[in-house]
Amino acid sequence: MNDVELSAWLALYFTPRIGPKTFQKLTAIDAPRALVESAPSTLQSVGFTDTQIQYLKHKAPQDVEDCVKWLEGAKHRHILTLEDVHYPALLKQTGSAPAVLFVEGDVSCLSQHQLAIVGSRNVSIDGLNSARNFAADLVEQGLVITSGLALGVDGYAHDGALKGGGKTIAVLGCGLNTIYPARHRSLASRITESGALVSEFHPTAKPKADHFPRRNRIISGLSTGVLVIEAAEKSGSLITARYAAEQGRDVFAIPSSIHNSNGRGCNLLIKQGACLVQTTQDILDEIDVLIRWSNANKPPQQCDLFEEIDSKEGLPFPQLLANVGNEATPVDILANRTNIPVQEVMMQLLELELSGHVVAVSGGYILRGRGKL
Repeated sequence: MNDVELSAWLALYFTPRIGPKTFQKLTAIDAPRALVESAPSTLQSVGFTDTQIQYLKHKAPQDVEDCVKWLEGAKHRHILTLEDVHYPALLKQTGSAPAVLFVEGDVSCLSQHQLAIVGSRNVSIDGLNSARNFAADLVEQGLVITSGLALGVDGYAHDGALKGGGKTIAVLGCGLNTIYPARHRSLASRITESGALVSEFHPTAKPKADHFPRRNRIISGLSTGVLVIEAAEKSGSLITARYAAEQGRDVFAIPSSIHNSNGRGCNLLIKQGACLVQTTQDILDEIDVLIRWSNANKPPQQCDLFEEIDSKEGLPFPQLLANVGNEATPVDILANRTNIPVQEVMMQLLELELSGHVVAVSGGYILRGRGKL
């Protein structure tokens, strides 16, 4: 993508009241550059308001210029669009993936297998130790630890990953020119040396209350699963867990004492079906299949899946199996694709699961190792 095209992406991205879904609808009509360079009448015909048109024609150039200055201001800074080869594939599969990501640090770690660790800011000593120790253990297994740079669990998870010799990603609720909280500036600097800082916000954007729930969908979207350590019943960590469940990710929770009000959210998650975790092996056992399923660097194309299935002889229920891929597919969708009654689809899926060909995950079914154990 050349500079002119990137500028157009940024201008359209920062246009008021254009979220991820609207952005995708607009780019389905035409390329960002063509839209941005269109006459006001053309923009009105595709749904732009007068305020949005005024922004594109008069205010956007300055916002874009500020982004370019940020990009050129230091090494290892990146602006990724949905079309960029470095844009993380797992996040791209979610319905609310931001069209643009600002990254400082090692951009390649965004496409490595990640586990998110989140939890309370007002956390107990046991919770802090759990965050640090679990992160250190998990990076030894090759996972990247993703969190939100907040005080408490987030900060200790980042620190544990770094002290364990691994990589960690911090997703910010503000622009990358501002480190929030300020006391984590030193930690943020360490992260850029062995990991990355990530934001969907303009580099100069200040932290706002509504930014943090939004960034949580990115934390979960980047990750294979989410581990919650000490969360209150109404907390941002539970928002992250909810996003994870909606995105088909595994949710893990460390149980807490019934007398610890800051841990009741974890107990609630377990009651609702989250995996109870006592050791890192509990996590590794659960996500092993999903890690093999999720080739984040280069997702397999649908045609490849069909070729592999068709080339094997003797596979059970080939029609159904040919419609199960690397993305979780619900039973009703499979029934529609194959014209097989739902009850029959469920029976066939059960046999395929027992024979090791498919795996039931949140949101439907996926191939297990592409049909190989």
